[in-house]
Amino acid sequence: MKIGAHVSVASGVEKAIERQEDVGGNCGQIFAGSPRTWTVAEYDEDEADGFRQAREEAGQGPYAIHSTYLVNLATPKDDLHEKSINCLQKELDAADALGVEYVVFHPGAHTGSGVENGLERIAEAVDALEIPDGVTLLFENTAGKGTTLGKEFSQLREMFERPETPEDDLGVCVDTCHAHAAGYDLTDGFDDMVEELDADLGIENVEVLHLNDSKDPLGSEKDNHEHIGEGEIGDEGFRNVVNADEFDRLPMVLETPTSDGKSYKENIEKIRSLVS
Repeated sequence: MKIGAHVSVASGVEKAIERQEDVGGNCGQIFAGSPRTWTVAEYDEDEADGFRQAREEAGQGPYAIHSTYLVNLATPKDDLHEKSINCLQKELDAADALGVEYVVFHPGAHTGSGVENGLERIAEAVDALEIPDGVTLLFENTAGKGTTLGKEFSQLREMFERPETPEDDLGVCVDTCHAHAAGYDLTDGFDDMVEELDADLGIENVEVLHLNDSKDPLGSEKDNHEHIGEGEIGDEGFRNVVNADEFDRLPMVLETPTSDGKSYKENIEKIRSLVS
């Protein structure tokens, strides 16, 4: 079972591997800069080699870089669109340097310009990127608040079918909290959710799962993560996810709260306890 957490790269990117070991993870996710700025780290050969070697020795993988929260490929504003493309390109280059397999990003919001325009802007941006060999760019599903795109699985499919970029370079990361917030029932309606996921998106296009419980009710469109089993999705929902044949090949990465005295370690142990 591939399960891990989003860990810090403070004091050096190779420190992420040690932190992952400390919480019991064997795959994971990092930022390549501050998630609330446009700054992206450029790794020199020694830093990249240190990360690669530490990861190989620990037997961890795959890994993802999560893009900064400022990226908005759906925006109608040309300056923000260009900054988003440039930032995402730097994150793809960082993944290439580190040997990280995925870059995950939130598609963005059309901010009133309309869904069709937003989807076209995303396609334009993706086609402007140079995705390195060995790196896959993943659209993450969203909770759907406001004009944010990516709430429906069918809309995610449009995002990687519209660009001319080869579909092998693109995929999807499904976040359980976001899916729940968007109205997909992971408990009593889990089988229907999987069927809809396959019909509207294609199971084969899902590359990574983010495992997060939700503080808010089904369909709330609110993105508030909770510890596994302690939120509205609950044990039953996560038991469904981790035992589903459709997901057994996927790396599962936790982004549960870390500021309330409970660590990723307990959440990873909780997930493992639900496997039958």
